[in-house]
Amino acid sequence: MTGEAGSSAAVKSKAREWAGSIATFAGVVLVVNTFLYQGFYVPSESMLPTLTVGDQFYAAKYPYGYSRFSTPFIPLPVGSGRVLGDVPARGDIVVFRKAGEENDLVKRVVGLPGDRLQWVQGRLYINGELVAREKLRDITYRAQSGAVVTATEYQETLPGGRRHLILENTDAGMADNTPEYRVPDGHLFMAGDNRDNSGDSRFLNDVGYVPLERVLGRVSTVAFTRSGCSAEGGLVCPGGGWWDRFFRSVVAE
Repeated sequence: MTGEAGSSAAVKSKAREWAGSIATFAGVVLVVNTFLYQGFYVPSESMLPTLTVGDQFYAAKYPYGYSRFSTPFIPLPVGSGRVLGDVPARGDIVVFRKAGEENDLVKRVVGLPGDRLQWVQGRLYINGELVAREKLRDITYRAQSGAVVTATEYQETLPGGRRHLILENTDAGMADNTPEYRVPDGHLFMAGDNRDNSGDSRFLNDVGYVPLERVLGRVSTVAFTRSGCSAEGGLVCPGGGWWDRFFRSVVAE
């Protein structure tokens, strides 16, 4: 009996040791994901050519401070607004928690509180001024659906001078002629870089204006991709192939 009791005590001791290790690991992960970095991957083509399907990145939490949505998976039940940190800059790529569905999206900040935005014949106007864009090339690529898509790649220059790439299939799409949007205080206006294939703030009944407290973090670098692209038969890979995605900077210049 003494041997059995000793064996049982050893098992319980080992179980407590394992439970303590797991609790410590979970606590460290929770702290890192809440206050420093949280990992995400890209499931759609809405940010082509900047972010591609399967890209894995780690959004920095600390630049914009913290809110009740900063905890991973489940927001805190109380609290409002943000503490510490700065308001995202125009041109930043950010992850935010979409209201209603409560899922996480990644888009580019194009409008700040108080801004007026409008698309006219595919061209973006901010506060009454036409946003410059320069045509770089026409491309044909295979979309996630398997369809072959032709688009034009532009370099867009936002007010303040930050530049980034966008794709346009047409300048006569469903969101290429819009009413004027006025960004409320405490909110941001988000747009996907793949302008004709992005559900974003242009659709007020879907994404709409994004409250600052729902911003989760800033995206600066792609770590790697889970779904590499290989050029085929005259088609290109928007954003490059598999090896081009490793530690790729996505910060607007």
